[in-house]
Amino acid sequence: MSRIERSTIIHVALALFAVAIVGKAAQVQLLQRDRWVARAVHQHFTDAALPAPRGTITDASGRVLAESRDLLRVNVAPRELSDRDALGRLLRRAGVRPDWVRRAVDTTRKWVELPGTFQPSEIAPVTAMRGVHSVPVVQRVFSGSSGMQRIVGRVGNDGAAVDGVELALDSLLRGVRGTATLVRDGNGGALESPFASGREAQQGHTITLTINAALQDICERALADALAQMHATGGDIVVLNPHDGEVLALASQRPDPRSTAATALSEPFEPGSTIKPFVAARLLDLGRAHIDDVINTENGEWYIGKRKLTDEHKAPQMTLRDVIKYSSNIGIAKFAQRLAPREQFELLRDAGFGAPTGVAYPSESSGRLRAPGQWTKESPVSLAIGYEIAVTPLQLATAYGAIANGGRLLEPSLVREIQDTAGHVVWKHTPHVVRRLMSERTAATIREMLKAVVDSGTATAADLASFTLGGKSGTVRRIEKGIGYAAGHYNGVFAGLFPVEAPQYVIVVKIENPEGAYFGGKTAGPVTKGVLQAALAARDAALDRASLAERVLPKALDAYTPKARPADSTAHPVVVAAAPLELRRDSSARDTAGPGVVRYVVDLPEPKRLVAPASPPRAVPAVQGLPLRDALYALHRAGFHVRVADGAATGGGRTTPAAGASLPAGASVTLYREP
Repeated sequence: MSRIERSTIIHVALALFAVAIVGKAAQVQLLQRDRWVARAVHQHFTDAALPAPRGTITDASGRVLAESRDLLRVNVAPRELSDRDALGRLLRRAGVRPDWVRRAVDTTRKWVELPGTFQPSEIAPVTAMRGVHSVPVVQRVFSGSSGMQRIVGRVGNDGAAVDGVELALDSLLRGVRGTATLVRDGNGGALESPFASGREAQQGHTITLTINAALQDICERALADALAQMHATGGDIVVLNPHDGEVLALASQRPDPRSTAATALSEPFEPGSTIKPFVAARLLDLGRAHIDDVINTENGEWYIGKRKLTDEHKAPQMTLRDVIKYSSNIGIAKFAQRLAPREQFELLRDAGFGAPTGVAYPSESSGRLRAPGQWTKESPVSLAIGYEIAVTPLQLATAYGAIANGGRLLEPSLVREIQDTAGHVVWKHTPHVVRRLMSERTAATIREMLKAVVDSGTATAADLASFTLGGKSGTVRRIEKGIGYAAGHYNGVFAGLFPVEAPQYVIVVKIENPEGAYFGGKTAGPVTKGVLQAALAARDAALDRASLAERVLPKALDAYTPKARPADSTAHPVVVAAAPLELRRDSSARDTAGPGVVRYVVDLPEPKRLVAPASPPRAVPAVQGLPLRDALYALHRAGFHVRVADGAATGGGRTTPAAGASLPAGASVTLYREP
């Protein structure tokens, strides 16, 4: 009996074991199928991330400023190589250092990661070899100037945006990463899967900026020249289209090499007398002053409490018009007393001061504008003359844009449009009116007042011979860290409208700590004039030349038109196809210079033989090694006419006569282009 019980127990145990096995198999194969399939796939397949190319950034004309290039990193498994000698030759040909070539073919090593990145086309024979494994990477390439890079921003080695537009619009620029499915072999190596194709990376959006590259270059060169001549410590230039708010140029320069931001957006300053036109505009709009109202200006010295105000242009009395024209601190302070503190605060707040403009830039400053509850007794006077308030050059240009366009404060923009990977425009800048800052009538009146400032006021150094320029200069004491207002430290500022009757530009120039003359009209004013003259001479600097031709000053035309021409004299028609000048448009002549070319004609008298004033000889500058454009600029600036020739025989960058030769001004120099 005991035997039967034992065998029964054994059979029952075996049956239960078989049932358990079947049950477990059913659980694994039926209930847990998806889980174990996923594990198997994970063991046999792996996903490799494919970097997405960042979107392209261009200027307003489509010139590429920043783009991504597809490159490769190369890794070598020396023990898998079938022809080490061939690999060594190919790597040396690709520019790999000899010590790394030796490592790549050293069979004592299992894995070698070659430094640097390679163009796919240059390294294609290498990557096709057995034992060579390539990894795709994306490298960001920037092609603009250092000033332009302050706007565009930078991307780190890891592909992450660091600053500028790159950071502000990173979510649009960075694209969507892709994946590549790989199969693991028995040794753990990865091979491209023949069954799964993965997901392609999607390139980021294309960003078109409002910046005009030609005008940006003009502003950067003008600023660099001004800082060198005045021995100034820094400066900013902003050029704005007042009718749509587009920022056309944004140049910044600081001596600290660690300064990489566009300081015209990130560093506020006290604007000084450039605030005065806004005080006058609000008084005119409220009906509390007229341009011919006369106020006592105390012969240039006036105490308000314990504070002393002084004027450079001393007079016993001035009209409101002259207060702006001669930048009277006393006059504007007394006129500002007609405003309540709340009204004075509101006029500055309405001009956009104390709040960021909202441009696509990550470190834009909002400036500083305290509420009336935080003011002292002296604050209304200080604010009227541009102290106790801090604005950025862009904020100041935006506010002056309202004077230029008839009183509308527009939201400025650095971005003109955004396109997706298919080339469809997903966003386009349109003018956005923030508020009405002043009436059209008042804006026209203020423009006339600003015109007088340049004609015969404090900024005559900015006057143009061909067109009318309106503007306001400012001279402000600088606050230095740990010192406060430092003796002899000033900011020279000029805010201009060009041409003043129908402005196409608002331009703001700030010069920090100039040596010698420090008044804004004598420092920033001439820089403004230089920028405008260069813009007029440029082929494409965002100017409507047809409109400008109708606004040439009579005095400029008189210089080209004879008072009385003899009957036998010969007229000389002059055709200007690409640049600026004080000429009348020829509407009757047929254009033969090409489509889109504006034609101007003026009659000149028989040219007289002029004797050029004596000019001391000057040395030919050394330009070897410079880019062609910079070499041309250096030679032209030195006063020479330049002829460009092929340098195949003589070597590029050389000149004839050679560098250092002494020649008279206006002599011709041949510059040999790089072969």
